[in-house]
Amino acid sequence: MPSAAALCLFLYLCSLAVAFVGYAAKNAGRTVNLSVTKRGVVLMKCKILHESAGRMRVHACGGKMSLQQADVLEYYLAAVPGVTGVKVFDRTGDAIILFSARREEIVLALSKFCYQKYAGLVPEHTGRALNRSYQDQLTFTVLRRFAGQLFLPFWLRAGLAVLRSVPYLYRGLAALAKGKIKVSVLDATAITVSLLRGDFGTASSVMFLLKIGEILEEWTHKKSVDDLARAMSLNVKKVWLRRNGQECLVPITEVLRGDCMIIRTGNMIPLDGKVQTGEATVNQASITGESLPVLKRPGNPVYAGTVVEEGECTVSVEQTSGSGRYDKIVKMIEDSEKLKSTVEDKASHLADKLVPYSLGGTVLAYLLTQNPVRALSVLMVDFSCALKLSMPLAVLSAMRESSRYGISVKGGRFLEAVAGANTIVFDKTGTLTRACPRVAKIVTFNGEQENDVLCLAACLEEHYPHSIANAVVQEAKNRQLHHEERHSKVEYVVAHGISSIVDEKKVVIGSYHFVFEDEGCKINAAEQEKFNALPNEFSHLYIAVSGVLSAVICIEDPLREEAPAVVRALKALGVQKTVMMTGDSERTARAVAKAVGVDEYHAEVLPEDKAEFVRLEHLAGRRVIMIGDGVNDSPALSQADAGIAMADGAAIAREIADITISAEDLRALVALKQIGDALMVRIHQNYRFIISFNFMLIVLGVAGVLLPATSALLHNVSTVGVSLKSMTDLLKEGAAPKSGQADRPAAGSPKVPTALPQPQKPLLLK
Repeated sequence: MPSAAALCLFLYLCSLAVAFVGYAAKNAGRTVNLSVTKRGVVLMKCKILHESAGRMRVHACGGKMSLQQADVLEYYLAAVPGVTGVKVFDRTGDAIILFSARREEIVLALSKFCYQKYAGLVPEHTGRALNRSYQDQLTFTVLRRFAGQLFLPFWLRAGLAVLRSVPYLYRGLAALAKGKIKVSVLDATAITVSLLRGDFGTASSVMFLLKIGEILEEWTHKKSVDDLARAMSLNVKKVWLRRNGQECLVPITEVLRGDCMIIRTGNMIPLDGKVQTGEATVNQASITGESLPVLKRPGNPVYAGTVVEEGECTVSVEQTSGSGRYDKIVKMIEDSEKLKSTVEDKASHLADKLVPYSLGGTVLAYLLTQNPVRALSVLMVDFSCALKLSMPLAVLSAMRESSRYGISVKGGRFLEAVAGANTIVFDKTGTLTRACPRVAKIVTFNGEQENDVLCLAACLEEHYPHSIANAVVQEAKNRQLHHEERHSKVEYVVAHGISSIVDEKKVVIGSYHFVFEDEGCKINAAEQEKFNALPNEFSHLYIAVSGVLSAVICIEDPLREEAPAVVRALKALGVQKTVMMTGDSERTARAVAKAVGVDEYHAEVLPEDKAEFVRLEHLAGRRVIMIGDGVNDSPALSQADAGIAMADGAAIAREIADITISAEDLRALVALKQIGDALMVRIHQNYRFIISFNFMLIVLGVAGVLLPATSALLHNVSTVGVSLKSMTDLLKEGAAPKSGQADRPAAGSPKVPTALPQPQKPLLLK
């Protein structure tokens, strides 16, 4: 169609003009010779083409920039302190830098840059190659269309139109052969009618617009999935290895093929390998989709990203890069039904149901008007294209936006659950309180020394990911105590404690219930009074050796400063019931619950008690969110409509959870709730706009106001517009409740608290 070709030509010429102006400006730009040789390494030479307050455009000299070099420069600049945004253009070798630091600091950073030195900053997948591929496809399609309209004779254009119609006709006939009336049937019918009428120009325009739409649809979907997969990729920094008969904690980058990793209950397996010794049940749901844990024995393979639910094993490393994890996540995102919310499913099914009505409308329009052109206008507009494209993009964009606030969401279904939740259940330790509790005091018995007891406790606790265990290990580190591995096999009892053999003596460490009731340990009668005088304001961790109490470690569990404000904000956003559940004592739970402001609390609960509470809430007709960080929270996390895990907690909790929060600030929960609410609003808005706008196009086409080709153009433009709108951020910064308060957002327009954690660096302007 001439109008479409003219539009595409105009846009292409504009891009050429911009590129030419940029190229010409290079020669006029001020040259800053930053080329330096340092220890035989040639650092980058660049020109400052333009600069203003907080913004600089530079050109990297030295020939054409590769995609990899562009990524290295982009990630290097994004990591520079004071840089707020970066965009690198590999075709021109230019970089736009937004910064809040002093200009001299940016120039100094540029002078130190070297492609070889900083190549390690770039992750395995960046998305630049993907974008380049689709940019080239789009450019080639537009140029081919433009060149054909200008230079090819009519008979050749007609022949090409017939030839290019074959794939569309084949897809339409294939759908009919299966008894399905889908969008492909509409496309094939519209193209066929145009060809039979001899209107090769309209047929060619329709196929051109369909091709452009297919490229944009595939591009936007793959880019969204790619961005989301990078946000969810495995990020394990250290791993336990057995070397020379000793256990040692080493960076994962230093792990070699053949090394033996030690994986215990609740730990994630960071690398592909094979079990050498021991047995463990492994949750492989994220990789294989298996709902039940799999028993792994010596000789069985294990995969990166899976989690040990119970047991302990030694794994021989076979794949050190862990590169397969990214591809597995991409597959999980693309294949999982979790991506689709209920509203999304409804829109998709409605789109399919409307296709027969479009065909019927075409026949009816012809019978009423006796005009094939007006009847063809109905075929040029379909509802399903926009519905099926914009809804998934809205979900994927919301998931990607969540990741910017340190929130990883595994599917749109869980964002919908968060939006509709009316009950939120909090774990206490590591959730409402800081994930880094501190050792406040150590009370010893039987003449034991504080440092000796602390060394023993740290030796056992360092193997298990829990906030209290981390506090013990950190206190030993603060006192510069070096504890050696003296124990035999460590047994971890979920929600209770740890048992092991040290110097041929049984050592247990954990809760009062575990040490005194389960293990039957005693207190020296002469020190009963000392035990009774233990301070009540702290949580207590009991250590017993050979059945006799040796020490009590008093843990200070500081409340998150933002927790009361977060609870109030969640209530303002529609949450009707807030609950805290903890295995801690009644007195501690009561104090924390009062300070936070939850509606009710439950103390001294077991993992099964938390899961049972969620089940009872479901029976009462409530939608429940569970937030926790430990192995003991896993049953409840799996039972809830949306399970949320804190990222610094146990790996099994993160694996089972539907949502993971890595942000240090608990206000990320408020952002999550607002994103979920805004997503539902956007999906319904898209639904109403698509139905009304396309219906208007059909009416105008049947009335003869719009030609079929014009209707097709407006339909495709609106589809692209809605899709692009669906990819924009849901939350706007700057509107916020004051500290200690919670604003009630206007309907359909949630506000983000100013205290929310900011999107995490690096911020790349892509």
